[in-house]
Amino acid sequence: MSAFRTQLPGNRLNLRNGPIDLVIGAVGKPEDVADAYERASEVFEPLLMELVAELSELRTPVHELTAGALAGSVARRMVDACRPHAAHWVTPMASVAGAVADFVLERMLEAAPDLRKAFVNNGGDIALHLDRNTEFEIGLIPEVADPNLAGRVRIASGDPVRGVATSGRGGRSLSRGIADAVTVLARSAAEADVAATLIANRVDLPNHPAIERVPASEEDPDNELGDRLVVVGLGPLRDDEVAEALARGLDTAESMRRDGLINAAALNLKGAWQITGFEDLVAHRVHTAPSMVPIPLGSHEIAALASAPGPR
Repeated sequence: MSAFRTQLPGNRLNLRNGPIDLVIGAVGKPEDVADAYERASEVFEPLLMELVAELSELRTPVHELTAGALAGSVARRMVDACRPHAAHWVTPMASVAGAVADFVLERMLEAAPDLRKAFVNNGGDIALHLDRNTEFEIGLIPEVADPNLAGRVRIASGDPVRGVATSGRGGRSLSRGIADAVTVLARSAAEADVAATLIANRVDLPNHPAIERVPASEEDPDNELGDRLVVVGLGPLRDDEVAEALARGLDTAESMRRDGLINAAALNLKGAWQITGFEDLVAHRVHTAPSMVPIPLGSHEIAALASAPGPR
């Protein structure tokens, strides 16, 4: 299967191959940006087939995988990101989108180390590069299924955050929880990806009659979750039930923060929010804004970037 390359408005690059759809942006000297885009295209071409070659192992719970079980660079990143969460049932696939973004961005920077800023957005899971005295803004959405922007958060070069991911009901992946959206900021996109998945799973009310669940195999026979239950419908909840479900997710997010696995998280369910960690960002600023998907924004690129693929 051949990859497709398209130049987008705002001097951005779109790379597509099967389920992988990257929107890439870079700021720097024209020749550096060109070198970075060329390198991204080169390393992207074989990525899907490399992942497919190890798909069986990547669908194995991480606690069952032995060290060195996978050969591919992206596959190893996936395992490394998920390994600290081995106490949960989780497979490396929980970090695949973020790991692909991290890998492509790293190779871009090898080809063009003087880029001032760059990002790789893999369907809403985003790897960031920030040189000194540069910033990105990311959008926070209240629902994965209907991504209207609820606010923006600024990430500065002095922050440790270099990855953002959003997970929840209605996205590309099946969810075992009821969160409308969980956005996580972490050191890498792969780490943010798996954390967002697990936190979103924990936003839940076990055995609640308003929550419709079915075995994952009924929704997607090829999914690694098998017969584990996933959420396919959610009815009305009282305010105290919403608070209880969010508290479960917040407990998990704060535990991850204490363990150094994430930097910040924003959780939403039925319009109610819980956030943690944003106060520690160097240039943190949360404010409301017009509707837009959760992607990094750069001054003149805002309108163009708003058309990029949304989150999971």
